[in-house]
Amino acid sequence: DDELQTDGNRSGHFRNGDVGLPPTNEEVLRIIAAQLAEIGDQLDKEIQERVVNGLVQHFMNENLSNEEITRHMSRVVRELIQAIPSDMEQEKAMLVLAMVLTKKIVNTVPFLLRRVFDTTVNYMNRQFHNYIVDMVSA
Repeated sequence: DDELQTDGNRSGHFRNGDVGLPPTNEEVLRIIAAQLAEIGDQLDKEIQERVVNGLVQHFMNENLSNEEITRHMSRVVRELIQAIPSDMEQEKAMLVLAMVLTKKIVNTVPFLLRRVFDTTVNYMNRQFHNYIVDMVSA
């Protein structure tokens, strides 16, 4: 039903309707996506394989609830943000880190796509909803 898009295209739909974002210009969304992708490429090199493997293990543990995995992902993002240059806006960096981690996990273990995607969307909605709305509205 949902598609994970990393190229700036708005494909798929939201399960519960609109996420509260005002109507926007498609070009603005493409520019924001391109900026996030560029930041993601930079951050991608900073994430060590052991971090990804640790997250994979949490996602594969069926005894852990989605809430527990979301909390763990949040801890990992907070730890990784310490290595990010301070000139980068922290919320933006954390948002991109979550997306890069998602990509790395799914590339490592593709069958986890649904669980990883759902967890990441949940994490982003909880942590960055207002930031995303502000970024798109600006």
